[in-house]
Amino acid sequence: MASVVTTQLPGTNYLLLALNLLAACTTSVLSFQFISARQAQPSTAGITYKTYYFNQKIDQFGFAEDSTYKQRYLISDDHWKKPGGPILFYTGNEGDIALFCNNTGFMWDVAEEFGAMLVFAEHRYYGESLPFGDLSFSDPKHLNYLTSEQALADFAVLLRHLKGTIDGAQNSPVIAIGGSYGGMLAAWFRMKYPHVVVGALAASAPIWLFEDLVPCNSYYEIVTNDFKKSGPGCSESISNSWAAINRMAETGDSLLWLSNAFHLCSPLKSREDVAAFKGWLSETWVNLAMVDYPYPANFLEPLPAWPIQVVCKYLKNPKCGDKELLQNIFQAVNVYYNYTGNAECLNISQTSSGSVSDLGWSYQACTEMVMPLCSDGINDMFEAQPWDLQAYSDECYKQWGVRPRDTWITTMYGGKNISAHSNIVFSNGGLDPWSSGGVNENISDTLVAIVIPEGAHHLDLRSNNAYDPKSVLQARALEIQYMKRWIEQYKANKN
Repeated sequence: MASVVTTQLPGTNYLLLALNLLAACTTSVLSFQFISARQAQPSTAGITYKTYYFNQKIDQFGFAEDSTYKQRYLISDDHWKKPGGPILFYTGNEGDIALFCNNTGFMWDVAEEFGAMLVFAEHRYYGESLPFGDLSFSDPKHLNYLTSEQALADFAVLLRHLKGTIDGAQNSPVIAIGGSYGGMLAAWFRMKYPHVVVGALAASAPIWLFEDLVPCNSYYEIVTNDFKKSGPGCSESISNSWAAINRMAETGDSLLWLSNAFHLCSPLKSREDVAAFKGWLSETWVNLAMVDYPYPANFLEPLPAWPIQVVCKYLKNPKCGDKELLQNIFQAVNVYYNYTGNAECLNISQTSSGSVSDLGWSYQACTEMVMPLCSDGINDMFEAQPWDLQAYSDECYKQWGVRPRDTWITTMYGGKNISAHSNIVFSNGGLDPWSSGGVNENISDTLVAIVIPEGAHHLDLRSNNAYDPKSVLQARALEIQYMKRWIEQYKANKN
């Protein structure tokens, strides 16, 4: 196994929580308009890129809808060695593409070594790439084209266009790279369009978190283990907090105390408010597990190094009284929402200050991206909540007027039956709850798993850092080896 360490990874309204969690030359395309670039825009660490727009079909698979929209994409060719230099292509996920461009330092770090052009393609319905402008989310009919299949087709058409219009790119090998949902797209892109990309690096990509391919409770078990390992009494304090909140919710005076103790922007007044409050807390613990990086970062919120360890300093006494316990819980969540000290109050309708679109992902989770999540309150620190597809479907219909197809992703992309594919590296972090649905063991010599025990959510795609654990440095070195191999194979086949 090409793995850093071959370790085996083991009522809150989780229906709503599940909806929220869910982070490629010919004349046939020459009729699409190539929009000229804006001025070079500054990115992180002094890097620059140019912004372009490309007219994509709103419906890549039908012919009745002939309209187009402007897909945004970013290009940096500072290190590109043409002709034929490789293209590293980021498969944009559920948010503004600039967010992912600025948080995927790995691509920038290796661009010079590879002599590569970097392309970051924005996913339709996110950022500025809105097929129906301000009306894109106004009607289920306008949202009908928000699917992973349409997004992959966009990427293929865009790459074909770039190869046909950029001098020296016609014979450039393309490697797809993505993290989280973008990692899923990178893997699926290689599976569905192997003639377009020579390989894919799929980081923190839970491609098996569908149907019953993995136990639905493994996600929350990983979150719990992160807290359990980060301080004595930490996960137990969180586990005990749910009953304490329920007891505090029995009277209006206690609800007022709870609202004041947590400095909430809007006071809790009803059972529905309390359910939303507990869902907010649950998602906070999950987000902390995702971004438990070994150095200060601000991917979702400005946070210190190893933020869970900082949080756990406030959660050492799980057996104290309700008010003291909940005051400790407030101090813990305040690390996540107010580490800078600038927040005047805490808003339970918001769990991230980043540019990830909850709206678009909520719709995708209600159609094809159905990832079953559950908890038992015994092997995890959350309230017990079984997976209930019917209730999930009803919530989706209430919100969007659509019902999910829970078997479509496995039908479309094969579930665990992917051994016929090749040239995909799946990387997963041992601290990342999404690794519960990731590929953590080699499938073949060319479908390779890399496990990073000290890694949170796609840590390997972030920039090199002096505080990186050895395991992520080893992972990146392996990933580079495989990428170079794919490029050499492509050149050998061309010759």
